[in-house]
Amino acid sequence: MHLLRLGPRGREIPAVEHDGATHDLRPLTADIDGAFLGQDGIARTRAALSAGVLPVLPGAAAIRRGAPVARPAAVICIGQNYAAHATESGAEPPRLPICFLKHPNTVAGPDDDLPLPPGATTVDWEVELAVVIGRRAAYIPSPADACDHIAGYTIVDDVSERTWQLADSLGQWSKGKCAPGFLPTGPWLVPADEIDPLALTLRTWVNGAPRQDSTTADMIHGVDEIIWHLSQYMTLEPGDIICTGTPEGVALSGRFPYLGDGDVVELEITGLGRQRHQAAAVPVPDRVGVLR
Repeated sequence: MHLLRLGPRGREIPAVEHDGATHDLRPLTADIDGAFLGQDGIARTRAALSAGVLPVLPGAAAIRRGAPVARPAAVICIGQNYAAHATESGAEPPRLPICFLKHPNTVAGPDDDLPLPPGATTVDWEVELAVVIGRRAAYIPSPADACDHIAGYTIVDDVSERTWQLADSLGQWSKGKCAPGFLPTGPWLVPADEIDPLALTLRTWVNGAPRQDSTTADMIHGVDEIIWHLSQYMTLEPGDIICTGTPEGVALSGRFPYLGDGDVVELEITGLGRQRHQAAAVPVPDRVGVLR
């Protein structure tokens, strides 16, 4: 079962793919958001599919795919969480999960253009497994209890402007992570009980050339540990997106050029679908903030 949102940006409708058909989810909910997920939305979707009360959505394959979760209150990211990526970044594997935040307006559809902000010259790709929270998580007793708080999984591209991240953020990273559109998300939200997060392959291509090719087995801190650890410091809410880190093969390694206008990035993770987005330079605003 794949939960997704279809339609123009800001006017997406909820849908669900099941047994080769795409069904309209609006008889059940106005959107796929934290409120829906926190109120047993996935279980209710399964029940509605079984009851045959969700109509087929005609022409779904031709409709734009939006991010599969609407308006997350928080986007929380884990840095240097793959052993080989930590090595290519010149860092020691972290003893504890490294945590940073992205602005929620970084979330975009999986196929939307990737905006290159004015002055950005070192924009990098990062395929990541993302966890979507389905139940409030605060002070979880142990990592073994974390799975009870996960709604499902999706793909994100944790886009980074490396100069802003490493030279301008003074160790905090967020300046290089928060430009609008810097988190293409989706295409689907797949329920947690349908995915084994320890056995997934992650791949990236730029202009058709392979870049990242790894598995979640290279994670330093696993999904359950990450959710448990974060819950000791913050309360995670339904709909929050947790990005779990990227494997080796990014431009920061020095082996590949950074992204430029017109470059095409493709990403996939086993069972979670595929993204394709094209980098597009954002016009420079004039003195009154009008793009020209």
